[in-house]
This record gives sequence, structure tokens and C-alpha cells, in this order.
Amino acid sequence: MDRDAAIGIFDSGVGGLTVLHAILEALPTEDLIYLGDTGRTPYGNKSAEIITRYALESADFLVERRLKLLVVACNAATATALEALRAHVPVPVIGVVEPGVLAALRATRSGRIGVIGTEATIGSGAYTRALRAQSPAVEVFTRACPLFVPLAEEGWTAGSVARGVAETYLASLARSGIDTLILGCTHYPLLKPLIAEVMGPSVTLVDSAEETAREVTRLLAEEGMRPGGPGATSFFVTDAPERFVRIGQRFLGARVESAVRIER
Repeated sequence: MDRDAAIGIFDSGVGGLTVLHAILEALPTEDLIYLGDTGRTPYGNKSAEIITRYALESADFLVERRLKLLVVACNAATATALEALRAHVPVPVIGVVEPGVLAALRATRSGRIGVIGTEATIGSGAYTRALRAQSPAVEVFTRACPLFVPLAEEGWTAGSVARGVAETYLASLARSGIDTLILGCTHYPLLKPLIAEVMGPSVTLVDSAEETAREVTRLLAEEGMRPGGPGATSFFVTDAPERFVRIGQRFLGARVESAVRIER
């Protein structure tokens, strides 16, 4: 790794800003480059072939800007394309699935773990496979919650509409006896208080964004990477920078001042 190079982060849109926020909090002196593929979002309802192609294209764009590490801040891309990305790019690649899985296994007392995410993430079975690879006896309960993404982006994270959607999606998980729930989409931390309220105090929520930031911190420390800072953050999108900035400020506040549109 080149200690002066940047950390690249990509997502299908704005959800990965929760990962960027967690990395900023943990590593404020790092240079970060974020790419949101807003022109082709969402990935969550696309085929594995298309998601992999988009992920490789995003990785190529970021690697050209001199990286020491690539973070796949998208559960659908991690679930579908992580191994292809690791074979394709010349720097270490961290996804958001494994850090959340390991944290959930540390947190559970009963061995009954729930996972919520987009249709692509849940349909891929990536979390179930990863959990059982680490602990074959674990019981896994999954639920796709696609409407959580537009709710988070529009700022509808509380109130009767959001609560009704959450209760509808989470009712079966609440009855399943899980004691740990993985938020398997980077938009979902914005709904964390609501999800916690619906699931109740006996269920521990695992935020994959926070766990991914811990893994980035661990890897850089292992490699002896200690930048002097101060760090700079830049944002690129594939469509509508103004909308990205507006929605991005719900995730990061004033830190999202502008974004550069790139052509696909």
C-alpha cells in the first residue's frame, strides 16, 4: 500500500455515505474518494451479471485515481461481485457483508440472527452463506425491505408511514425469536431508531457501515498506514449532482457541498 494514496468507496447511489461517514469518524486524516452510480441506481433489483459489470466499472474509475484500498459500500455489489473485484483490482478490497457477519456472531446469544436488505442482497444468500461458513449451527432469518431505501432518501425515517412500513416488513422477524439483526443495506442506518423501536430492546442491531469502518481501520493499522492529514473527501456521481448533494446532506450534513458528474 501507498500510505499517501486515497481510500476509494463506491455504491450504487447515496446509501454508501453511511459507510463513508463511519470511515470519516474513525479515520479523519484519510483522503477519501466516493463514487455514487446514481445514473444506474438501484442495484438491488438488477441481475448478478449487470451488478458485477457496474461494480467493475466503478472500481476502474476509482483505481485510476490512485488508491491504497477499495471499499465496496453496497451490499448488493458485495454480495454479487466481491470476488470478481478482488481478482480485478490491484489493491485490497473490503466489502460490507463479512464485517457485519462477524459482528453479528459476536453479538448473538441464541444463535438466531436476522438479516434485512434489498431484494438482490437477500436473494443472493450472501449473508446466510457467510454466517453459516463461520458458524454452521446458526439459524438465519431474512427479509427483503425494498421500501426502506426511498424512505431513507426522502427523509421519511419516522412518523406513521415509515412505522407502518417497518412493522409490515419486520413482523415475521419480530416473531422469529432472533436476538440480533443485521442491517444489510447501507441506507438502513438512517432508519435505525425506528427499526430498534419495532424490534424491541431484546434485539441487537448490527450496523454494517460501522463494522466496515472498523475493518478498514484494522487493515490500515496492520499495514502501518498512518497518514498525517488533514484528509480531503471528494464526490463523483453518474447523474444529477444536485440531487446527490441534497440527499447526501441527510447522511453527512454540510460535508457534502458538491459532486462532480462523470459520463458512463
